[in-house]
Amino acid sequence: MGAGATVTLGVSLAVPEPYGTLLQERRASFGDAAAHGIPTHITLLPPTEVPVESRPAIEAHLAGVALAGRAFPVRLSGTGTFRPLSPVVFVQVVEGATACSRLQERVRAPEGPLSRELAFPYHPHVTVAHGIPEPAMDRAYEELSDFECDWTATGFALYEQGGDQVWRLKREFPFAQSPSPGPGPGPGTVAGAGHPPGPATAPPFEVTVPAAPCRPPHQRRSALRPPATL
Repeated sequence: MGAGATVTLGVSLAVPEPYGTLLQERRASFGDAAAHGIPTHITLLPPTEVPVESRPAIEAHLAGVALAGRAFPVRLSGTGTFRPLSPVVFVQVVEGATACSRLQERVRAPEGPLSRELAFPYHPHVTVAHGIPEPAMDRAYEELSDFECDWTATGFALYEQGGDQVWRLKREFPFAQSPSPGPGPGPGTVAGAGHPPGPATAPPFEVTVPAAPCRPPHQRRSALRPPATL
């Protein structure tokens, strides 16, 4: 690539197998043509165009964020929608949302190479239908209303969008630390606030794993302001 060349990047938390493929196939079954070009994920940084020469600095920054990170539990349950403001149906993040929010703030830290404003307030979710006819959106909303899965997030990944509009994994960034075994501020809470001073001195990004499984949440169908998503 020549001088001034750019590339479109995204940072996300992958939904692991078998759930990732299952939701990707369901998204395709609803008629969403973009499904097979977008790995199932929770967005941490929406599509962002950056200079090609900034890639080393970006990867170093993300490595620092991961180094300060700690694994945390994630649970998906039920569906929500951003309609009528945006034609999106999604699976809700009912556990781990606070940790995702803090993590995406660190990815977009003002002093870092990925600093940017979002068009809408951040709301972690897993898109399962986007920009398709309303009957198909309704079908996605109803058919996945009882979907539920959980896992422990142990890192995040950098993706690049190709000229064919397909998002491809470029590098994974595992967290340096495991979940805290001891008592903390409580399930689903995050220790610390604000942006870290830098990769070398940032305090651990900590979420306490609940000692026992949570009971399934009440299914809530939300119509929220849409965030920027992949």
